[in-house]
Amino acid sequence: MQLEFLMPFVTTDDGTEIYFKDWGPRDAQPIVFHHGWPLSSDDWDAQMLYFLGKGFRVVASDRRGHGRSSQTGVGHDMDHYASDVDAVVRHLDLRNAIHVGHSTGGGQVARYVAKYGQPQGRVAKAVLVAAVPPLMLQTPDNPEGTPLEVFDGFREALLANRADFFQAVACGPFYGFNRPGAKVSEPTVANWWRQGMMGSALAHYEGIKAFSETDQTEDLKAITVPVLVLQGDDDQVVPYKAAAVKQAELLADATLKIYEGYPHGMLTTHAEVLNPDILAFIQQ
Repeated sequence: MQLEFLMPFVTTDDGTEIYFKDWGPRDAQPIVFHHGWPLSSDDWDAQMLYFLGKGFRVVASDRRGHGRSSQTGVGHDMDHYASDVDAVVRHLDLRNAIHVGHSTGGGQVARYVAKYGQPQGRVAKAVLVAAVPPLMLQTPDNPEGTPLEVFDGFREALLANRADFFQAVACGPFYGFNRPGAKVSEPTVANWWRQGMMGSALAHYEGIKAFSETDQTEDLKAITVPVLVLQGDDDQVVPYKAAAVKQAELLADATLKIYEGYPHGMLTTHAEVLNPDILAFIQQ
Protein backbone atom coordinates (compact mmCIF):
# COMPACT_ATOMS: atom_id res chain seq x y z
CA MET A 1 0.00 0.00 0.00
CA GLN A 2 2.85 2.37 0.79
CA LEU A 3 4.52 1.56 -2.54
CA GLU A 4 1.26 2.29 -4.39
CA PHE A 5 1.07 5.71 -2.72
CA LEU A 6 4.61 6.55 -3.78
CA MET A 7 4.07 5.64 -7.44
CA PRO A 8 3.03 8.71 -9.49
CA PHE A 9 0.48 6.82 -11.61
CA VAL A 10 -3.20 6.02 -11.36
CA THR A 11 -4.83 3.27 -13.44
CA THR A 12 -8.16 4.13 -15.04
CA ASP A 13 -11.11 1.79 -15.56
CA ASP A 14 -9.88 0.90 -19.06
CA GLY A 15 -6.37 0.11 -17.84
CA THR A 16 -4.66 3.33 -18.92
CA GLU A 17 -1.90 4.53 -16.60
CA ILE A 18 -2.04 8.28 -16.00
CA TYR A 19 1.14 9.93 -14.74
CA PHE A 20 0.79 12.79 -12.27
CA LYS A 21 2.85 15.19 -10.16
CA ASP A 22 1.75 16.06 -6.64
CA TRP A 23 3.85 18.65 -4.83
CA GLY A 24 3.33 20.56 -1.61
CA PRO A 25 1.52 20.20 1.72
CA ARG A 26 -1.27 17.64 1.64
CA ASP A 27 -3.51 19.88 3.73
CA ALA A 28 -3.05 22.94 1.49
CA GLN A 29 -5.61 24.03 -1.10
CA PRO A 30 -4.89 22.12 -4.32
CA ILE A 31 -4.43 23.68 -7.73
CA VAL A 32 -4.77 21.19 -10.59
CA PHE A 33 -3.15 22.07 -13.92
CA HIS A 34 -4.32 20.72 -17.29
CA HIS A 35 -1.89 20.98 -20.22
CA GLY A 36 -2.47 21.72 -23.89
CA TRP A 37 -1.98 19.62 -27.02
CA PRO A 38 0.46 17.88 -27.64
CA LEU A 39 2.36 18.65 -24.46
CA SER A 40 2.65 17.29 -20.91
CA SER A 41 2.47 18.41 -17.30
CA ASP A 42 5.99 19.79 -17.75
CA ASP A 43 4.46 22.74 -19.58
CA TRP A 44 3.27 24.00 -16.18
CA ASP A 45 6.72 24.22 -14.56
CA ALA A 46 6.59 28.01 -14.16
CA GLN A 47 3.14 27.89 -12.58
CA MET A 48 3.69 24.84 -10.35
CA LEU A 49 6.86 26.26 -8.82
CA TYR A 50 5.27 29.70 -8.39
CA PHE A 51 2.14 28.44 -6.63
CA LEU A 52 4.08 25.87 -4.62
CA GLY A 53 6.06 28.82 -3.30
CA LYS A 54 2.79 30.50 -2.32
CA GLY A 55 1.84 27.56 -0.10
CA PHE A 56 -0.51 25.65 -2.40
CA ARG A 57 -0.56 21.95 -3.18
CA VAL A 58 0.05 21.70 -6.93
CA VAL A 59 -1.00 18.75 -9.07
CA ALA A 60 -0.69 18.10 -12.80
CA SER A 61 -1.12 14.99 -14.92
CA ASP A 62 -0.10 13.90 -18.39
CA ARG A 63 -3.13 13.32 -20.61
CA ARG A 64 -3.51 9.76 -21.91
CA GLY A 65 -1.14 9.25 -24.83
CA HIS A 66 0.89 12.30 -23.78
CA GLY A 67 4.08 12.64 -21.76
CA ARG A 68 4.65 9.69 -19.44
CA SER A 69 1.08 8.34 -19.46
CA SER A 70 0.22 5.14 -21.34
CA GLN A 71 0.32 5.35 -25.12
CA THR A 72 -3.07 3.69 -25.28
CA GLY A 73 -4.81 3.23 -28.62
CA VAL A 74 -8.24 4.26 -27.39
CA GLY A 75 -10.05 7.08 -25.63
CA HIS A 76 -8.53 10.14 -27.24
CA ASP A 77 -11.60 12.30 -26.72
CA MET A 78 -12.82 14.90 -24.24
CA ASP A 79 -14.96 12.42 -22.28
CA HIS A 80 -11.99 10.17 -21.54
CA TYR A 81 -9.75 13.17 -20.83
CA ALA A 82 -12.17 14.34 -18.14
CA SER A 83 -12.70 10.83 -16.76
CA ASP A 84 -8.93 10.40 -16.42
CA VAL A 85 -8.72 13.66 -14.45
CA ASP A 86 -11.49 12.39 -12.19
CA ALA A 87 -9.45 9.23 -11.56
CA VAL A 88 -6.45 11.31 -10.45
CA VAL A 89 -8.58 13.64 -8.30
CA ARG A 90 -10.32 10.76 -6.54
CA HIS A 91 -7.03 8.89 -6.08
CA LEU A 92 -5.57 11.93 -4.31
CA ASP A 93 -8.94 12.87 -2.73
CA LEU A 94 -8.58 16.51 -3.80
CA ARG A 95 -11.21 18.88 -2.47
CA ASN A 96 -11.83 22.64 -2.69
CA ALA A 97 -9.58 22.55 -5.75
CA ILE A 98 -8.79 25.20 -8.34
CA HIS A 99 -8.61 23.74 -11.86
CA VAL A 100 -6.48 25.62 -14.38
CA GLY A 101 -6.49 24.59 -18.04
CA HIS A 102 -4.61 25.85 -21.08
CA SER A 103 -5.83 25.33 -24.66
CA THR A 104 -7.04 21.70 -24.96
CA GLY A 105 -6.54 21.52 -21.20
CA GLY A 106 -9.18 24.23 -20.90
CA GLY A 107 -11.64 21.95 -22.66
CA GLN A 108 -10.61 19.19 -20.29
CA VAL A 109 -11.30 21.49 -17.33
CA ALA A 110 -14.73 22.47 -18.65
CA ARG A 111 -15.80 18.85 -19.19
CA TYR A 112 -14.33 17.68 -15.87
CA VAL A 113 -15.86 20.49 -13.80
CA ALA A 114 -19.29 20.15 -15.42
CA LYS A 115 -19.47 16.35 -15.33
CA TYR A 116 -17.45 15.36 -12.26
CA GLY A 117 -15.88 18.04 -10.11
CA GLN A 118 -18.85 20.30 -9.55
CA PRO A 119 -21.44 17.50 -8.97
CA GLN A 120 -19.00 15.90 -6.49
CA GLY A 121 -18.47 19.21 -4.69
CA ARG A 122 -14.70 19.07 -5.23
CA VAL A 123 -14.19 22.31 -7.18
CA ALA A 124 -13.90 25.83 -5.78
CA LYS A 125 -12.95 27.79 -8.92
CA ALA A 126 -11.59 27.32 -12.42
CA VAL A 127 -9.28 29.19 -14.77
CA LEU A 128 -9.43 28.90 -18.56
CA VAL A 129 -6.32 30.14 -20.37
CA ALA A 130 -6.43 30.43 -24.18
CA ALA A 131 -8.88 27.55 -23.94
CA VAL A 132 -10.66 25.81 -26.82
CA PRO A 133 -14.33 25.88 -25.63
CA PRO A 134 -17.01 26.31 -26.64
CA LEU A 135 -16.05 25.15 -30.17
CA MET A 136 -12.96 25.80 -32.28
CA LEU A 137 -14.42 24.57 -35.55
CA GLN A 138 -16.01 27.10 -37.89
CA THR A 139 -19.68 26.30 -38.50
CA PRO A 140 -22.69 28.35 -39.65
CA ASP A 141 -23.47 29.00 -35.97
CA ASN A 142 -19.79 29.67 -35.15
CA PRO A 143 -18.45 31.85 -37.97
CA GLU A 144 -15.56 33.10 -35.78
CA GLY A 145 -14.16 29.57 -35.61
CA THR A 146 -11.37 27.97 -37.60
CA PRO A 147 -12.19 26.25 -40.92
CA LEU A 148 -12.00 22.45 -41.04
CA GLU A 149 -9.34 22.70 -43.76
CA VAL A 150 -6.90 24.11 -41.18
CA PHE A 151 -7.30 21.09 -38.91
CA ASP A 152 -7.07 18.76 -41.90
CA GLY A 153 -3.76 20.48 -42.63
CA PHE A 154 -2.61 19.75 -39.07
CA ARG A 155 -3.39 16.08 -39.59
CA GLU A 156 -1.62 15.96 -42.94
CA ALA A 157 1.49 17.65 -41.50
CA LEU A 158 1.54 15.30 -38.52
CA LEU A 159 1.28 12.26 -40.80
CA ALA A 160 3.99 13.55 -43.10
CA ASN A 161 6.58 14.39 -40.43
CA ARG A 162 5.52 14.92 -36.86
CA ALA A 163 8.95 16.16 -35.75
CA ASP A 164 9.05 18.86 -38.43
CA PHE A 165 5.45 19.87 -37.76
CA PHE A 166 6.02 20.28 -34.03
CA GLN A 167 9.15 22.32 -34.68
CA ALA A 168 7.19 24.63 -36.97
CA VAL A 169 4.40 25.13 -34.44
CA ALA A 170 6.74 25.89 -31.55
CA CYS A 171 8.99 28.31 -33.42
CA GLY A 172 6.03 29.93 -35.14
CA PRO A 173 2.45 30.68 -34.04
CA PHE A 174 2.35 29.00 -30.62
CA TYR A 175 4.56 31.58 -28.90
CA GLY A 176 4.23 34.30 -31.52
CA PHE A 177 7.86 33.82 -32.51
CA ASN A 178 6.82 34.36 -36.14
CA ARG A 179 5.84 37.99 -35.48
CA PRO A 180 8.12 40.75 -36.78
CA GLY A 181 10.70 41.67 -34.17
CA ALA A 182 9.91 38.71 -31.93
CA LYS A 183 12.79 37.42 -29.83
CA VAL A 184 12.86 33.66 -30.35
CA SER A 185 13.82 31.50 -27.37
CA GLU A 186 15.43 28.38 -28.78
CA PRO A 187 15.32 26.56 -25.41
CA THR A 188 11.57 27.24 -25.20
CA VAL A 189 11.10 25.80 -28.69
CA ALA A 190 13.24 22.78 -27.81
CA ASN A 191 11.25 22.16 -24.62
CA TRP A 192 7.94 22.29 -26.52
CA TRP A 193 9.30 19.88 -29.13
CA ARG A 194 10.65 17.55 -26.42
CA GLN A 195 7.28 17.35 -24.70
CA GLY A 196 5.43 16.74 -27.93
CA MET A 197 7.73 13.98 -29.13
CA MET A 198 7.42 12.16 -25.78
CA GLY A 199 3.80 11.41 -26.59
CA SER A 200 1.99 9.10 -28.97
CA ALA A 201 1.52 10.07 -32.62
CA LEU A 202 -1.91 8.40 -32.52
CA ALA A 203 -3.00 10.36 -29.45
CA HIS A 204 -1.86 13.58 -31.08
CA TYR A 205 -3.54 12.76 -34.39
CA GLU A 206 -6.89 11.84 -32.83
CA GLY A 207 -6.57 14.68 -30.34
CA ILE A 208 -6.90 17.20 -33.16
CA LYS A 209 -10.51 16.15 -33.62
CA ALA A 210 -11.08 16.18 -29.86
CA PHE A 211 -9.92 19.76 -29.37
CA SER A 212 -11.38 21.19 -32.57
CA GLU A 213 -14.74 19.49 -33.01
CA THR A 214 -16.02 18.98 -29.46
CA ASP A 215 -18.90 21.36 -28.79
CA GLN A 216 -18.66 22.31 -25.11
CA THR A 217 -21.41 24.88 -25.00
CA GLU A 218 -23.42 22.83 -22.52
CA ASP A 219 -20.35 22.23 -20.33
CA LEU A 220 -19.83 25.97 -19.98
CA LYS A 221 -23.52 26.59 -19.26
CA ALA A 222 -23.47 23.95 -16.51
CA ILE A 223 -20.56 25.51 -14.60
CA THR A 224 -21.63 27.72 -11.70
CA VAL A 225 -18.35 28.10 -9.78
CA PRO A 226 -16.35 31.32 -10.45
CA VAL A 227 -14.20 31.09 -13.57
CA LEU A 228 -11.36 33.35 -14.67
CA VAL A 229 -11.09 33.54 -18.48
CA LEU A 230 -7.74 34.70 -19.89
CA GLN A 231 -6.55 35.03 -23.47
CA GLY A 232 -4.27 37.12 -25.65
CA ASP A 233 -5.66 39.08 -28.56
CA ASP A 234 -2.74 37.92 -30.73
CA ASP A 235 -3.50 34.24 -30.21
CA GLN A 236 -2.82 32.64 -33.60
CA VAL A 237 -3.95 29.18 -32.51
CA VAL A 238 -7.32 29.76 -30.82
CA PRO A 239 -9.28 32.82 -32.06
CA TYR A 240 -10.11 34.77 -28.91
CA LYS A 241 -13.47 36.00 -30.21
CA ALA A 242 -14.56 32.39 -30.72
CA ALA A 243 -13.13 31.30 -27.38
CA ALA A 244 -12.62 33.64 -24.40
CA VAL A 245 -15.35 36.09 -25.37
CA LYS A 246 -17.92 33.33 -25.84
CA GLN A 247 -16.79 31.51 -22.70
CA ALA A 248 -17.49 34.62 -20.65
CA GLU A 249 -20.95 34.90 -22.21
CA LEU A 250 -21.87 31.27 -21.49
CA LEU A 251 -20.46 30.92 -17.97
CA ALA A 252 -22.64 31.86 -14.99
CA ASP A 253 -19.84 33.60 -13.05
CA ALA A 254 -16.99 34.67 -15.32
CA THR A 255 -14.22 37.23 -15.08
CA LEU A 256 -12.75 37.99 -18.52
CA LYS A 257 -9.32 39.45 -19.21
CA ILE A 258 -7.85 39.90 -22.69
CA TYR A 259 -4.13 40.69 -22.89
CA GLU A 260 -3.05 42.96 -25.71
CA GLY A 261 -0.50 41.33 -28.01
CA TYR A 262 -0.10 38.12 -26.01
CA PRO A 263 0.29 34.80 -27.90
CA HIS A 264 -1.28 31.39 -27.36
CA GLY A 265 1.63 30.22 -25.22
CA MET A 266 1.48 33.26 -22.94
CA LEU A 267 1.75 31.13 -19.79
CA THR A 268 5.38 30.63 -20.76
CA THR A 269 6.20 33.92 -22.45
CA HIS A 270 4.40 36.09 -19.88
CA ALA A 271 4.34 33.94 -16.73
CA GLU A 272 5.43 36.94 -14.64
CA VAL A 273 2.13 38.64 -15.51
CA LEU A 274 -0.31 35.74 -15.60
CA ASN A 275 0.79 33.99 -12.42
CA PRO A 276 0.00 36.97 -10.14
CA ASP A 277 -3.30 37.53 -11.98
CA ILE A 278 -4.33 33.92 -11.35
CA LEU A 279 -3.21 34.19 -7.72
CA ALA A 280 -5.31 37.32 -7.20
CA PHE A 281 -8.36 35.50 -8.59
CA ILE A 282 -7.81 32.49 -6.34
CA GLN A 283 -7.48 34.71 -3.28
CA GLN A 284 -10.63 36.74 -3.95
